[in-house]
Amino acid sequence: MLATDLALLKEAAREAGVIATRYFSAKPHVWEKPDGAGPVTEADLAVDAMLRERLTAARPRYGWLSEETADTPDRLATQTQFIVDPIDGTRSFIEGSKDWAHSLAIVRDGVVQAAVVFLPMRRQMFTAHLGGGAALNGQPLRIRALPQTPTILTARPNLDAAHWKNGAPPPLERHFRSSLAFRMCLVAHGQFDAMLTLRPSWEWDIAAGALILTEAGAKVTDRTGADLRFNGPSALLNGVIAAGADLHEQLASNLI
Repeated sequence: MLATDLALLKEAAREAGVIATRYFSAKPHVWEKPDGAGPVTEADLAVDAMLRERLTAARPRYGWLSEETADTPDRLATQTQFIVDPIDGTRSFIEGSKDWAHSLAIVRDGVVQAAVVFLPMRRQMFTAHLGGGAALNGQPLRIRALPQTPTILTARPNLDAAHWKNGAPPPLERHFRSSLAFRMCLVAHGQFDAMLTLRPSWEWDIAAGALILTEAGAKVTDRTGADLRFNGPSALLNGVIAAGADLHEQLASNLI
């Protein structure tokens, strides 16, 4: 089932890419979500509608959790769920950057089983299934050995003194990408050494990237070092630390 589930996600991600790139080239309509939840475009909604129809038709017993679909308690009664961000990095999409992605995952009993993060404009498809390794366009992925000064993908506020026991994080070189899923995949690809977010994080931003990172050899937890569990009632995680085991320990042990 894992192989067929992954194949289903890959096919759906490619279809999503066709829809999204059509809107991307045409400057889609943009508006703000209520309660300061950020921007959304007509492309987000079009991709969401296609994915929900396509995926739930193929797996009618799976629950559904997506950034662009109103959440209901129904998914909590299912053993297996799709967890989807139709376009992760909507701000990048609006700005004309290539750093946005379709993030698709299948979760069973709280654990991610299959995952795809697809960046159509970069022609990069990151994939993983539980116990089967991670890949980029079919080529195996592995995190890189820890350098003397690690690089980290994180927003600047995460490095504020208030978060760290000694008033500062360990020596790090900070970088940033808008899409959380893409940040996680870049660490899995060995382009960077860690990904950190300390604020509560939506499951749809994290689920697919978490499995890709884990299968590439990283340790992925919440900000306290606890294992990530998905399909929670609130759909929120307590931040994310993702890195090789040694760097993960350095970051987790120094956080307040």
